[in-house]
Amino acid sequence: MNVKRMLVVCAVLAVVAVPVGVMAKDNPMVGGAAMYMNKDIVDNAVNSADHTTLVAAVKAAGLVDTLKGKGPFTVFAPTNAAFGKLPAGTVDTLLKPENKAALAGVLTYHVVAGKVDSAALVKMIKAGNGKATLKTVAGGSLTAAMAGGNVVLTDAKGGTATVTTADVYQSNGVIHVVDSVLLPG
Repeated sequence: MNVKRMLVVCAVLAVVAVPVGVMAKDNPMVGGAAMYMNKDIVDNAVNSADHTTLVAAVKAAGLVDTLKGKGPFTVFAPTNAAFGKLPAGTVDTLLKPENKAALAGVLTYHVVAGKVDSAALVKMIKAGNGKATLKTVAGGSLTAAMAGGNVVLTDAKGGTATVTTADVYQSNGVIHVVDSVLLPG
């Protein structure tokens, strides 16, 4: 292959590679599925193999329409493993129809009104001298702080959850994947 032809091939590959890289950033993989910025929180979450418990809980609590709404919302989304850390039987008990209000309270404790991406959250933490208080849709508060380069949230009971995947942008907000379930007071 001559040098001129090789340069043309390299130029074409460079042009093609840029959109692929951008697309990967814009549509990160969560739970084995791409999260699309043009889909809402629920439509993306149902495709994540890591969030089947969360999706079942959102459905049982009657929050699907809310989380498909305009928003914007910031959701700290616990994984299946996070729900697995709860005492045995907790999830099954919360999923019972008679516990719908309690389940909705736990889930909305993971939601903050507005779009708070990681840059905004870190800025709030710095402005608060190492801590930021986030008011949840449930009416409670979460405290955000930095620990070892990660954002860590502390709930009303003193439990903590670490953001493991940040800035999963949705059409109606942003999701931050967390490794523990946060509990209201």
